[in-house]
Amino acid sequence: MKRSVITGMGYYLPERIVTNADLEKMMNTSDEWIVQRSGIRERRYAAENEATADLGFYAAMRALEDAERKPEEIDRIIFATLSPDYYFPGSGGLVQERLGIEPMAALDVRNQCSGFLYGLDVADAFIRSGKARCVLLVGAEVHSRSLDYSDDGRHVAVLFGDGAGAVVIEGSDDGAGIKDAMLFAQGEYARELMVECPGTRSGLISPRMFEEKRIYPTMNGRFVFKHAVTRMVETTRRILEKNGLSTEDIDLYVFHQANLRINQMVSRELGLSEEKVFNNIERVGNTSAASIPIALCQARESGRLKRGDTVLLCGFGSGFTWGAILLEY
Repeated sequence: MKRSVITGMGYYLPERIVTNADLEKMMNTSDEWIVQRSGIRERRYAAENEATADLGFYAAMRALEDAERKPEEIDRIIFATLSPDYYFPGSGGLVQERLGIEPMAALDVRNQCSGFLYGLDVADAFIRSGKARCVLLVGAEVHSRSLDYSDDGRHVAVLFGDGAGAVVIEGSDDGAGIKDAMLFAQGEYARELMVECPGTRSGLISPRMFEEKRIYPTMNGRFVFKHAVTRMVETTRRILEKNGLSTEDIDLYVFHQANLRINQMVSRELGLSEEKVFNNIERVGNTSAASIPIALCQARESGRLKRGDTVLLCGFGSGFTWGAILLEY
């Protein structure tokens, strides 16, 4: 049976850089406060004429170029996002249009910050089953248009940035590729990190939703922090044990970039050295479904990721959803 190999990667960050000093002018916050609590110093915001599928398309084209593939060689598109262009349809079909290729299967994955991991597992299933030969997986977000920039929303607004990452996944017989995946969801905690409106549970769209700020993300920060650390440590240990590996057998750990303090605590609990873990949140912020593919690309750019490396991806997000994927790059 073929293994699913990442043959190409690409990412796109909008040109506009928003520093903590910029946010100080918009709300009651400070650079010191943001850095201390999140490790973030700046993030990118999309231009007025850029939407989620646009960012995803730019990343996709770079991934295809890296894989030395033409758009018409793709036979599946998977698009992971929590900030689609429209309420419906999904953004995957919009990328298909931008690529200028014939109609094909395109699906959106709505698993928030775990979206890329879930999408990678779906792509792996397509490859292994023989239903696809070349899958384009995109993770993209435009958060900047749906945040509360008042003092009420500062705890969430300072965390997020816009961006996109994409990978091309193909079958291989050489033993490299995705080796294992563990994915989980726990719906009882869905309301600890959510956007309530608009949605069918919240009733008809009304001015009151806006007045009560129910259209913005809400987060039980300490609760989410605690569960993120616990689940990421637990899942990393489980997937390593299942595959007969120790923490030292992994060349590079790439965690979802939600909060530098979370990743530092996970690393400390697992006994990982700084050289084993790649973080880029300081300059990018939390880009949700885009964070892991962007980090992979930047790890390779910096020489931290090389062909043949054993890599462990791990993330946690709203839902709650979380998981880990073990692969040989």
